[in-house]
Amino acid sequence: MDAQDGRWSDGDAGPVSRPYMLTGGRTRPRGDRFYALLDVVGRGPAIPDRASLSPERNRILDICRVPTTVVDLASAVDLPLGVVRILLDDLAQEGLIEVRAPAPTARVTDKQLLRQILDALNALLGTVPQDDVPELV
Repeated sequence: MDAQDGRWSDGDAGPVSRPYMLTGGRTRPRGDRFYALLDVVGRGPAIPDRASLSPERNRILDICRVPTTVVDLASAVDLPLGVVRILLDDLAQEGLIEVRAPAPTARVTDKQLLRQILDALNALLGTVPQDDVPELV
């Protein structure tokens, strides 16, 4: 803001309209499949006519040569997560990326293993008598 006349100058406003322009005015992706921890990967070794894509879309495609989470993409291209989701939606509609769910994590249900871990932690702390240890479910 200009201190003398109280008006905004172009330099002070910064990239206010940039995200709006990048998304063509859209505020949401067409689908709701771009959760923050989903992996995104480019499809195919080469993308035809990359010159027609925006620099941001090209940067996303470069990063997506290896599976990358949506949130990591947003950080890497330095754009808001909502904008990246819309750009990813466009790239998916064009068949340039593939969305993958993260690998499921296994749940530890081995009570003996859990007991050994708890006993080891208690031994490190040296403060909890064995009788006071809650029963594992």
